[in-house]
Amino acid sequence: MVDATTRFFEDLDRRGFEPLLAKTSGTLRFDLHEGAQTTHWLLEIDRGRVQVSRQDREADAVVGTSPGLFEELAAGREHGLASLLRGDMTVMGDARLVVQAERLFPGRPAARGPRRLFQREVR
Repeated sequence: MVDATTRFFEDLDRRGFEPLLAKTSGTLRFDLHEGAQTTHWLLEIDRGRVQVSRQDREADAVVGTSPGLFEELAAGREHGLASLLRGDMTVMGDARLVVQAERLFPGRPAARGPRRLFQREVR
């Protein structure tokens, strides 16, 4: 069974182009820390074209969090910026890239608003 984190990144990689990031370029690495083990997910974004890999290399921005919290983010049960403000996530580097990437995450299941409508129209 595939977890929400893996599904999130595989779906993003399969899409290839994400219109919500059409004006965004840069690299964003997610470091998911659990004890002494860290899992890396690297997003390479070039004006909306997105490639995902498991590389541990330099990035314009690095987000650090626990695998459990990222599962909640990927499933839409938690909000990334709120987690950052609570101190449950760390960001090093270009925080603007993190704010742009926040658009990729699903909103809460019952949420309504422009992002939900746009995501429905794109799919």
